[in-house]
Amino acid sequence: MTRRVLPPAFDCACVPELQGDAQYIAGVDEVGRGALFGPVVAAAIVVPREAIARLVQLGIRDSKQLSPARRVEFAQQIQVIALAVRIGYATAKEIDAINILQASLLAMQRAVKKLNPPPDRCFVDGRFALPSLTVPQENLVKGDRQSPAIAAASIVAKVWRDDLVVRWAPKFPDYDLAANKGYGTARHRLALQHYGPSRQHRHSFRPCRPQK
Repeated sequence: MTRRVLPPAFDCACVPELQGDAQYIAGVDEVGRGALFGPVVAAAIVVPREAIARLVQLGIRDSKQLSPARRVEFAQQIQVIALAVRIGYATAKEIDAINILQASLLAMQRAVKKLNPPPDRCFVDGRFALPSLTVPQENLVKGDRQSPAIAAASIVAKVWRDDLVVRWAPKFPDYDLAANKGYGTARHRLALQHYGPSRQHRHSFRPCRPQK
């Protein structure tokens, strides 16, 4: 069977990473903001400037545009290309305490601060700057569609979080987690109505709140 090769998702002449003179470039993105169960997870990668073209050639793109199998394949390739790949997350309890937006920023901040070598510039998905970073950062709305480094981070984060939820699924068998990865499918919501939320659910989210 002939393997289908994805066309490049980005044009190297236009990608934001190559518009400046940064040599070590980071991309950071988070996944799981809309889930009902588990942490919000961020990945940060740092690559040398010359590796951006390699990410484009591979067909790296927004993780939501890829099949699960292709995401796993790309995540493995990104690990080889990147100088560093790091994960940060905020727990369900942290999400309940500080809200999902602040928890998402916290997860991304934690991931970036683990990078070694540190980047010269960090490209962050979304409109909100990460607090307390010592490196210059650039925010890009829908950044995983504009930046290969952000898209690569989105893939790593998605694969890592999906794997975590699947490994947790046997501990919480009532919620169909292996299938829904913690998101609010009809079956998951019905289970919440019947069994109530587990300790890893986000109790501040409406479907997880106690029924009155």
